[in-house]
Amino acid sequence: MAKNNLLTLDNLYVSYGGIRAVKGISLSVPEGEIVTLIGANGAGKSTILRAIAGLIKLESGKITYRNEDITGSPTNVIVEKGITLVPEGRRVFPNLTVIENLKIGGYLRKDNLDNDINWVYKLFPRLQERSWQMAGTLSGGEQQMLAVGRALMSKPKLIMMDEPSLGLAPIIVNDIMNIIKTVNKEGVTILLVEQNANLALKIAHYGYVCETGNISMEGSGMELLNDESVKAAYLGKARKNHK
Repeated sequence: MAKNNLLTLDNLYVSYGGIRAVKGISLSVPEGEIVTLIGANGAGKSTILRAIAGLIKLESGKITYRNEDITGSPTNVIVEKGITLVPEGRRVFPNLTVIENLKIGGYLRKDNLDNDINWVYKLFPRLQERSWQMAGTLSGGEQQMLAVGRALMSKPKLIMMDEPSLGLAPIIVNDIMNIIKTVNKEGVTILLVEQNANLALKIAHYGYVCETGNISMEGSGMELLNDESVKAAYLGKARKNHK
């Protein structure tokens, strides 16, 4: 049975000051799945997410979301349509409380946020315990939970996550991967950029390998996990980085 693609990128080109960071990338994100982009630093993975989020202007190409061309749409329109980005480095508001950070995530909504705040607290009980704590005093893992919770407050259909495991202890990394799976089971589609290729491919339905602005390989998470060239290039490195 054909899968319904929630998001499709067609021949995307993005340049920074004359240097081409993304060179004709095309990919699809089926509704309800976890899709991961793996690859080395500088491969163009984060640039792709930022382009989808409306934070970077495309040189050329087309972005289609729910069968609608959203190419060039401003970020607030992208969020209203149901796409949110959890940026690299968490980027929580350190001088605001946990609950204030969550409410900021729902700033475009006109309805009551209480049910969704309770839903986030159910997903992340630690955040409920720290509702009135300043976000800047949370641990790295708790800040990552808050960043995901804040993204969920806009009721997204698609969450993009940029390096959610970066800088976290291995035991917390496993927690974050379980959180991603839980959010996906709640019906949210995930586009995940992750340097820890080993863990990302284990939870992903489908994956793309980025190399210097191009897609060099694609396949199911298990296919890429078992591919010898992927193992040699990324999986050994991913394990070493997170020892």
